[in-house]
Amino acid sequence: MTHPLLYAHEHQPRFLEELKAFLRIPSISAQPVRRPDVEVAAEWLRDQLRAAGFPRAEVLPTGGHPVVYAEWLAAGPDAPTVLTYGHYDVQPPDPALEWLSPPFEPTVRGENLYARGASDDKGQLYAHVKAAEAYCATVGAPPVNLKVIVEGEEEIGSPNLDPFIEAHRELLAADVALISDSHILAPDTPSIVYALRGLAYLQVEVEGPAFDLHSGIYGGAVNNPLNALCRMLAGLQDAEGRVLIPGFYDAVRPLDAAERAELARVPFDREAWLEEAGVSTDWGDPDYTVVERATARPTLDINGIWGGYIEAGAKTVLPSKAYAKMSMRLVPDQDPAEIARLVREHLERVAPPSVSIVVRDLHGGSGAIVDRNSPAMRAAAQAYAEAFGSSPVFVREGGSIPVVATFQRALGIETVLMGFGLPDDRLHSPNEKLYLPNFTRGVDTVIRFFDLLARAGQV
Repeated sequence: MTHPLLYAHEHQPRFLEELKAFLRIPSISAQPVRRPDVEVAAEWLRDQLRAAGFPRAEVLPTGGHPVVYAEWLAAGPDAPTVLTYGHYDVQPPDPALEWLSPPFEPTVRGENLYARGASDDKGQLYAHVKAAEAYCATVGAPPVNLKVIVEGEEEIGSPNLDPFIEAHRELLAADVALISDSHILAPDTPSIVYALRGLAYLQVEVEGPAFDLHSGIYGGAVNNPLNALCRMLAGLQDAEGRVLIPGFYDAVRPLDAAERAELARVPFDREAWLEEAGVSTDWGDPDYTVVERATARPTLDINGIWGGYIEAGAKTVLPSKAYAKMSMRLVPDQDPAEIARLVREHLERVAPPSVSIVVRDLHGGSGAIVDRNSPAMRAAAQAYAEAFGSSPVFVREGGSIPVVATFQRALGIETVLMGFGLPDDRLHSPNEKLYLPNFTRGVDTVIRFFDLLARAGQV
């Protein structure tokens, strides 16, 4: 009888062609015009799950884009139940002209597959589907019970995911969650994320005069909303990035000496990192290392600012309105709603009386820390070691996967973050890619993880 690992290796060319078909669907959740494509992606994934052997796979409605749910419970009540999560929606491809090949026409160059969603997250979640198929085609069923939830709104903040999970707790009940939506350190250096930052995302709107004014007639006598906004934003941090909002750091869990020593062991090539980022030097609080700043400390960033005249040529106006979007990456114990409140109250406090200000809370999510020593994490570490040939490093992740905290709170389960991307995959940027050997090893790692978890009999 063919082993699932051998089956997966033999069928990799077909797996790749199927992944390309998935990537051709422009499932951009942020753009209403793409809603039909988002629905097509959900239906395509449902059909692939059925073809992989899942007895139950369906598209379930939410208040926005649908969720794909599947289950395969053939291992029985004594076997662990794994809930796998992913997202089938993708970021917009802009700026489109910077792509070397069309973003929704998957293209292989060297050992990389280029397309929007290749790494974030279609390529990574599809490894789970193909691992399940390998069991179906060889031994009949996975050795653990599987449940799958794949959402279509991750790239817009998952506004309907938490309500869906809360309303379907019994359906989603499991012993452990598995997510492949992160990266390892290098092709030969696997890693397991054990901590994630949360997020608070706000939009700031400043209004001055009732309409745009001639800067020659009113300049110097009417406060320019853009000027006022820039002054307010500039006062949120000091020159080294420390946030100056009262109370911002109150809930931050200090990094103790043991954890700082462990983070210092994470392989880090500063020059390669600078080249990857396209900058000449790093920046930030000198009391912390680059790795600590980027993964274990909270941040505040202006993501966009606009208002007034921005077309070609000159137009001398005082704009009536000015806008900015800003995000705060938060560490565990910082509450996104509380941070949003602190920022809003601070901006309202420092806003000059000559303008009005509105701060809108767009979305957010909590950070999370998971137990590095659980049986499931030990199984994941061994699976990586067998598939990649080297033991994984435990790391913190600077990005956010809010569903990890939701699984902890709503379902009472921890999550194994088993990523297969690379740091240079250009997520959310032009020329996003997936390193194809990692796709192969990803399927391999998932199969080994399920086998090891089944033998352990606990999570």
